[in-house]
Amino acid sequence: MKFIRLALRTLIAATLVFSMPFALASEPFSEERFKELQAAKRPILIDVRADWCPTCKKQGEILTQFQRDNAQCGLTILNVDFDSQKKWVKHFRAPRQSTLLLFNGEQQVWFSVAETRADVIQQNIFDSVKACTDNA
Repeated sequence: MKFIRLALRTLIAATLVFSMPFALASEPFSEERFKELQAAKRPILIDVRADWCPTCKKQGEILTQFQRDNAQCGLTILNVDFDSQKKWVKHFRAPRQSTLLLFNGEQQVWFSVAETRADVIQQNIFDSVKACTDNA
């Protein structure tokens, strides 16, 4: 019986550990969360995306991998839905879906449209987010 409980605990712990990077890769945009992160002076990447957009899908894969490989950056990715969050698409002046905006707290430090080169996206995050190099 002890073995079964131990095995079950181990399985639950492993599930949590291996699912966390996926869960933490990005979250839906909300004004409250954005302001909270800005007030905490955290790095934030706004990903203006659409489910139907192949460029957005490619960017999402790059950003998910970046999050897995660079947890030390403390980057939070907030997804703005291009189709249903038009107020925020306008607010961020996104000309189209597949727009990426990087903030350090309240300061916007990078803006890109339709960029799908992993090295360019990653380098801009590294160059703009001090925590990426401080904690590496």
